[in-house]
Amino acid sequence: MELPKGKHIVLFDGVCNLCDAAVQRIITHDKKDLYRFASLQSELGQQLLKERGIDTKEIDSIILIIPGEAYYIKADAALEIAKNMGSWYTALGFTKSVLSSSFTNWVYDFIAKNRYKWYGKKEACMIPTPELKAKFLDT
Repeated sequence: MELPKGKHIVLFDGVCNLCDAAVQRIITHDKKDLYRFASLQSELGQQLLKERGIDTKEIDSIILIIPGEAYYIKADAALEIAKNMGSWYTALGFTKSVLSSSFTNWVYDFIAKNRYKWYGKKEACMIPTPELKAKFLDT
């Protein structure tokens, strides 16, 4: 599949309730229509991970891919996304330049490790509404 030009790809854990809520929040605040989404479990998600040499045993939650430029994992991905969301999220995104990656990733890993226990898990990936379907690359 050819990735859409000028869009950032967010790979997320499609069975995680916290990840689903994060995707919904990104969609709500994506005023520039910058983001497209695919679950890590999808064929496209697996292909994008393989192309970048990312092992899902190490990273199994959010990954941001800016095609032709870079990719971000863990807290760096979340903070990079926040920079483009407007409101106070933009300020949160710029904490990346103030706080060390080791600290932000420690916080991120703690939340990621406990996300199923705290927020639950779905049996299957979400199915987007017809209005949102164009934002998802793996439906």
